[in-house]
Amino acid sequence: MASYTAADVKNLRERTGAGMMDCKKALAESDGDVEAAVDALRARGLAAAQKKSSRTAAEGLVGLAVEGLRGVAVEVNSETDFVAKNEQFQDFVRKVTQVALAQEADEVESLRSAPYPEGGTVGDKLTDNVATIGENQQLRRMKTVHVAQGMVVPYVHNAQAANLGKIGVLVALESEAGAEVLEPLGKQLAMHIAAAFPMALDADGLDADVLERERSIAREKAAESGKPENVQEKMVDGAVKKFAKENALLSQLLVMDNKTPIADVVAQAGKQAGKPIQLVDYVRFQLGEGIEKEETDFAAEVAAAIKG
Repeated sequence: MASYTAADVKNLRERTGAGMMDCKKALAESDGDVEAAVDALRARGLAAAQKKSSRTAAEGLVGLAVEGLRGVAVEVNSETDFVAKNEQFQDFVRKVTQVALAQEADEVESLRSAPYPEGGTVGDKLTDNVATIGENQQLRRMKTVHVAQGMVVPYVHNAQAANLGKIGVLVALESEAGAEVLEPLGKQLAMHIAAAFPMALDADGLDADVLERERSIAREKAAESGKPENVQEKMVDGAVKKFAKENALLSQLLVMDNKTPIADVVAQAGKQAGKPIQLVDYVRFQLGEGIEKEETDFAAEVAAAIKG
């Protein structure tokens, strides 16, 4: 019996762009482990890179709030998109984001126990929402950015309401330049971040485990080339450097022209303004990122219920 499902094959094809038979073979060899199958396909050159799909599994909203030199992003999940459009849920996310703005730490548990504007705690209100709306809801994550001087610029891609949507971005710009310079620059950078999925601000901030995974894949590809060992090592180093360059924000090429590194975009804006500008931090929250919903077969569930 196959150790994978048709949904696994579909998922693997969407993530890698590989053919159906190649995906089936990779899943069979990995005993249904999708992540291992992705790596195997990439090592064979059948998937140039793991696709960062904008399709997300969980529902809910990402909320943004900015005040002065500080900004925060909060993700609150619900079971269905219908609830995300509910005014009660939107009001909750909006108020929770304002509460989070006053928090000193980026800890969801701390936010959960914080006082809610209408009384009780945020956790109490969340419990009440679950009871009245009739759907499970969760405070998933939050992150704060700030600058000593300059501006934190918010951007929501395809906003469902003011500062609420499925992709929320904050850009922290340190500078003595005015809002007339920093706001349009911040929005341009935020739109790039929303589209380009950077993993870290710079190469030094990339996760060591992620880099090691890339190195392992590159090593396997190089070994299959049959070239001398010293050449293989150069191939591996080059592949890892390329990955780091493409996934660190400051070295990514601006999606609007696909030729200017983000670091140069910021430097040029500072030069034109006559005051240095530094991109010191950012947040990119995509709703449901990293969460996978269990896919259910409604017809099968009904049939099972009838048999039961």
